[in-house]
Amino acid sequence: MNVGFIGLGIMGKPMARNLIKAGHQLTVYDVVPERVRETAELGASRGESAKDVAARSQVTFTMVPDGPEVEAAILGNSGALEGAKPGAIIVDMSSISPLVAQKVGAACSAKGIEFLDAPVSGGEPKAIDGTLAIMVGGKQETFEKVLPLFQAMGSSATLTGPVGAGNVTKLANQIMVAVNIAAMGEALVLASKAGLDPEVVFNAVKGGLAGSAVLNAKAPMVIARNFKPGFRIRLHQKDLRNALLAAESMKVSLPFTSLAQQVLMALMNEGRGDLDHGAITTFIEDMAKVQVKKR
Repeated sequence: MNVGFIGLGIMGKPMARNLIKAGHQLTVYDVVPERVRETAELGASRGESAKDVAARSQVTFTMVPDGPEVEAAILGNSGALEGAKPGAIIVDMSSISPLVAQKVGAACSAKGIEFLDAPVSGGEPKAIDGTLAIMVGGKQETFEKVLPLFQAMGSSATLTGPVGAGNVTKLANQIMVAVNIAAMGEALVLASKAGLDPEVVFNAVKGGLAGSAVLNAKAPMVIARNFKPGFRIRLHQKDLRNALLAAESMKVSLPFTSLAQQVLMALMNEGRGDLDHGAITTFIEDMAKVQVKKR
């Protein structure tokens, strides 16, 4: 299949690489030329713009930071919608507001272009090994056409509802991850302040009800003082902001999400916005004057 990919950052580049590995003819574009050059060396063709990529593709993916970038890449001047032919499919895999996804979907529909919003979970490690969890909003028939491409990038792809539903599901995911990390941080800080080895505590609880994929992924990183970003604090803060805006529009109260978002904002103001979101723990460490590390 002729596939386009726009946005070759920390997530997009390995996702594009996995599509190439699966045998698809890929045309790529990014605002950073070096990223395009690196992906072209893997076998992709270089696109001159988002419009050019879409004009050469049956399915065009976008993977960019937030809603404004999605609108620019798809709806903007020389955007994908200008180049896409009737019957083509545009799939946005960015994590954005569901309202923005619906706006983009409506604009695509008006021009005879199918649209899916399909944000992902798993961060850079799962983008690299092709085991992302993909949450999709859109029509069943469109989802089925794109499913083989999703399977090249992820271990699961689930249609969750109409356009916008993918991002509602992703926001729900991000709420659970953020609050889980915060709870983990509080627990391990308490254990460390009590003089316990946090690694021993982690091993003791991970097989019980407190065990989770988040705990298994993030506790060893925190204990090793490894905050190399798999998913950056500033991006998680953006996701929680979108969750709170969506919740406000529906008159839903999210008190713990709001608290987690404030913690992330404080960490960004401390210059920690590009650390892994496991560094939420450092906010709690600072208040307790103790570090979670092996003893």
